[in-house]
Amino acid sequence: MKRLSILLSFLIITFLINAQSIKSDGSLVKFKVSNMKWKTVEGMFTGMDGKVIFDAQNLSDANFDVSINPATVNTENEKRDNHLRNEDFFHVDKYPKIGFKSTSIIKTAKAYKAIGNLTMHGITKPVEINFTYSNNSLVGKLLVNRLDYEIGTDTGTFMVGDEIELEILCKLL
Repeated sequence: MKRLSILLSFLIITFLINAQSIKSDGSLVKFKVSNMKWKTVEGMFTGMDGKVIFDAQNLSDANFDVSINPATVNTENEKRDNHLRNEDFFHVDKYPKIGFKSTSIIKTAKAYKAIGNLTMHGITKPVEINFTYSNNSLVGKLLVNRLDYEIGTDTGTFMVGDEIELEILCKLL
């Protein structure tokens, strides 16, 4: 029993040492979406938090559990941002977090890939995020279809593109 207690203590301490907190200022998710088929709307979300365990030498223990606050959406247009926050789009009162939890992290030819589940608007779908790691920062790219997450489906948002380009910048402490 004493050995089990020592082993559990060691595992907890190892987890706590390897878990890296996210530096909220400077961590963000940028997005681009077509609007009216010929314009592009760009914006960002801030308010990222969660835990990251990442050691390029030990990917089997790597793990991401991060989220952003959709209420922080900023397209530099207050009227549009307020519309994005309401029930037509993100419904931030009902769905206050957009989250990603990895199931595995692998090395690719040029960088890394996080495989996991993205939860947005109460819907969880599997995704793969290609990312790089340098200077204690993770930079990832992802393409999502907003209709897969039932965002903007009830309002006749035909002028908004379905595919959203995401760029994730996660700075670690």
